[in-house]
Amino acid sequence: MFSPGQDSTPETSGGATTVLVPTRFVWPYGGRRVFLSGSFTRWSEHLPMSPVEGCPTVFQVICSLTPGYHQYKFYVDGEWRHDERQPVATGNYGVVNTVLLTGEPDPIPGMLAPETPRMNMDVDNDPFQRMEAPRISEADIEVSRHRISGFLSTHTAYELLPESGKVIAMDVNLPVKQAFHILYEQGIPVAPLWDSYKGQFVGVLSALDFILILRELGNHGSNLTEEELETHTISAWKEGKSQQSRQLDVHARPFQNHLIHAGPYDYLKDVAIKILQNEVATVPIIHSSSQDSSFPQLLHLASLSGILKCICRHFRHSSSSLPVLQQPICAIPLGTWVPRIGESNGRPLAMLRPNASLSSALSLLVQAQVSSIPIVDDNDALLDIYSRSDITALAKDTAYAQIHLDEMTIHQALQLGQEANSPNGFFTGQRCQMCLRSDPLQKVMERLANPGLRRLIIVEAGSKRVEGIISLSDVFRFLLG
Repeated sequence: MFSPGQDSTPETSGGATTVLVPTRFVWPYGGRRVFLSGSFTRWSEHLPMSPVEGCPTVFQVICSLTPGYHQYKFYVDGEWRHDERQPVATGNYGVVNTVLLTGEPDPIPGMLAPETPRMNMDVDNDPFQRMEAPRISEADIEVSRHRISGFLSTHTAYELLPESGKVIAMDVNLPVKQAFHILYEQGIPVAPLWDSYKGQFVGVLSALDFILILRELGNHGSNLTEEELETHTISAWKEGKSQQSRQLDVHARPFQNHLIHAGPYDYLKDVAIKILQNEVATVPIIHSSSQDSSFPQLLHLASLSGILKCICRHFRHSSSSLPVLQQPICAIPLGTWVPRIGESNGRPLAMLRPNASLSSALSLLVQAQVSSIPIVDDNDALLDIYSRSDITALAKDTAYAQIHLDEMTIHQALQLGQEANSPNGFFTGQRCQMCLRSDPLQKVMERLANPGLRRLIIVEAGSKRVEGIISLSDVFRFLLG
């Protein structure tokens, strides 16, 4: 990809003035070391390209070029590559990309539309991203769905079990204060609950429980004090929330007070549907034998990311059989997008400024029923994210006992958990997982298949302006139809 700059620079040579056009070249397909070379370097010089901040798979470099016809290629990890989505030609150096620059800073005719007022859905000024991607046919979508559904319907939850690992469970008689310390120390967002009296797993404890407890502690009318957390058990907390749920309006979402689980012989499709229908992050895989009196065995915690990893692994070398995988995410009905200017449909994205209160962030996580919220500046550029699991950082040294949710800002809350890794409290590129609207679905799926990742923020390349969000549940609802 390339993008002519808006300012041209005159160059004087032998009494003649030549206008140089700043041009940005982009390689959006990843790599470790990426260089640019072309006719403008006489093919003898390799210009190093730098990763775009927050998008480690996108490389860019800006060159000032004379108007005219240029050829170029990319040198990626020791191999010559060209961008198949850009204009190409066959020359002395094989298949090369081409660009025709005029002396004016206007976009190239036939490739870029004239400058128009920016719309919320635009992504930077890259020519491919400014073009409307062709829509895939419903027939191709159904072919892809049928093949993925066939795979998920013939493979069981045993596919998810790692060769080695551990699953942490907690006894329901543990004090909630101690339980959240364990979640924080172990770096896990959820743990199954074991009832030794019943001899079975009865539920899960998650970061959402901690959020609800902190909000209850912040209510002046709450009967639950910080001191009571020392002795208030998980069982008592769950029972209290269950009773409160039964008193709610019939239209309110009930509090989950029973264990949603799956067996090792359940098909992956059934496990995925169970996660989606119950709006949970994980489902314990439990093996229990009716032929003996042994305790049920907790084998694993199944998640949509684990199932997605199985899909990616199975179709890695036959992705051509799934036409939808090569489609850019902007060309398929997937995710939640910032509405275009003038559009009245579509639900707005939940975003917050860094000076918003922690109380507002926790309320939004609960009300919007999302796992994380983008934290943006005044231009809606992504600064960081606040996730449900971040709340467990307040369990360290009982920090929650010294704060007021309405007085602490999101920025301050993030600093509590990030000071060791990020001196300014904002993201270092590891926490904020992003993608571009031009990214193919296959790339997005591979990113979301990483453990612990549940949402990708769609941003504008360069500015990092938030344009949408794609979650694991979005991908599965689309794939399963």
